[in-house]
Amino acid sequence: MMSNHLIYEKSPYLLQHAHNPVNWYAWSESAFERAKADNKPVFLSIGYATCHWCHVMEKESFEDEETASYLNDTFICIKVDREERPDIDAVYMSACQLLSGGGGWPLTIFMTPDKKPFFAATYIPKRSQFGRAGVIDLCIRIKELWTSRKQYVLDSAESVAQALEKAFAFNAKAELDASFSDRAYQQIEQSYDPQFGGFNPVPKFPMPHRLMFLLRYYQRTGHAKALEMVRETLSAMRLGGIWDHIGFGFHRYSTDAHWLLPHFEKMLYDQALMALACLETYQLTREQPYADMAHEIFTYVLRDMTAESGGFFTAEDADSEGHEGKFYVWTKQEFEDLLGKSEAEFWGKKFNLTQDGNFSDEATRQKTGANILHLSEALNSEDKQRWETARAALFNAREKRIHPLKDDKILTDWNGLMIAALAFGARVLDTPEYLAAAEKASEFIMKNLRDKNGGLLHRYRDGEAKIEAFADDYAFLILGLSELYDSSKNPLYLEQAVCLQKTMIEKFRDNDNGGFFMTAGNELPARPKELYDGALPSANSVALLNLLRLSRFTGDSQWKEKASEIIRAFAGTVKPAPSAYTYFMIGAELYLTPQ
Repeated sequence: MMSNHLIYEKSPYLLQHAHNPVNWYAWSESAFERAKADNKPVFLSIGYATCHWCHVMEKESFEDEETASYLNDTFICIKVDREERPDIDAVYMSACQLLSGGGGWPLTIFMTPDKKPFFAATYIPKRSQFGRAGVIDLCIRIKELWTSRKQYVLDSAESVAQALEKAFAFNAKAELDASFSDRAYQQIEQSYDPQFGGFNPVPKFPMPHRLMFLLRYYQRTGHAKALEMVRETLSAMRLGGIWDHIGFGFHRYSTDAHWLLPHFEKMLYDQALMALACLETYQLTREQPYADMAHEIFTYVLRDMTAESGGFFTAEDADSEGHEGKFYVWTKQEFEDLLGKSEAEFWGKKFNLTQDGNFSDEATRQKTGANILHLSEALNSEDKQRWETARAALFNAREKRIHPLKDDKILTDWNGLMIAALAFGARVLDTPEYLAAAEKASEFIMKNLRDKNGGLLHRYRDGEAKIEAFADDYAFLILGLSELYDSSKNPLYLEQAVCLQKTMIEKFRDNDNGGFFMTAGNELPARPKELYDGALPSANSVALLNLLRLSRFTGDSQWKEKASEIIRAFAGTVKPAPSAYTYFMIGAELYLTPQ
């Protein structure tokens, strides 16, 4: 079978493309030297293994001989796994937002051999349609431009590169006070969906750190609506199709307002952050359904997402057998075959199954006969016990299906989040096995994802640890170690957290403007530095919380002063729209709370 340069990589995403007719290179200086030598621009494609639209673009264009011939003739083509190289993704996603006003994956960048972008898009069809340029037409146009107006292209790329340098600048001109939290709450309340829970607009993401901020705001102010938004949102998600009712765990997001039709990929970080949100809600309310949700998330992770070594895998794909969600959906006939007519009828009504199917395909808008399990109301205690028998039968049958791809690389940052969740869960739920799992994962990371100087590495797969760690790796692992210390009182974990925090400051601190860069050095048009708390919280936001907790654990005031530096560096940026920085605001709430 024909292969390209990606055949030598470890990333499951890059290996998916190793047999494409596109002559892919991994990100490397040799690829850029080749572009210079051949006098070609670079086609950069960034995605991840469980990305549905990445699969679509591969099937349409990258597996297609005709499209590949145009790409190979026009460009040097480079593939990047965004989970392995979040720095590359951050810089070129900023370029995409500058050039197109939007972003997403797959991320498609055309750039010069010195890494300066001049065109950006997300998914591109093979051929032009509906006024949207296709890959082939773009290749023809770019080859003509590069040949006849190269200087124009270079000048355009230079202007984008200059703009990128400003994309990671922040405003320090503000003083943090309680009004930041009040403004964050007001903005969150305005976006709240009182009918279905969660926050507009569609698509709806879980937004667990938004929920965790609301819990703290409620605890400090007694504002009942803050707690109500959390309870209603968690309950609505638990009823909906975004929750896997058979095998547990959360899918990535919902394409509709009422949490029915998800994009079906499951990400490790979503499980960790949602478990933390459920645990904190249970801790505050003592209402059992939130504890049950956390237990079930951990059941899924420990069963399906944990390596024998103790580390946690990255994600599970949305697609199987070429169709998104096929692993997770059911027909009425399948229910009847597995459960018998009476039980199938009972559970079919509970979970809203219909003969034609209970959702429309996102692309065709047609019913398919398949059903996404979702409840209209929570099960009572008697039905819960009855459901366990049916669920076990359905789970065992589903296990015989062809499973979606599991991205089995182990990432230091995402493992740090799951270590934190399990350690916290052990404490809140009084479940020692969760602490044991967190300790085993921590031991694996500290033993296997270190360089010769003791610094962290980012990715482990197939026996290989590689890629210098990013600020996120340090911040998220310090969070995990802090929770391990809080739950076990083993001083080793506090010592490790302090040591890593010192290294993080040494490697990543912006000595001029405060805060932390994402990278220890830089090979890109801009050195990324992030604050926005999206699906994942930023390293700076997590570091703020870590530093405050280290100050309280150790009694050493230097850590609180370092936290104050982060607040001063970003307060002016956070002030007008604090709801975009809710993990930062979690740290801000602690900062403003007397010990």
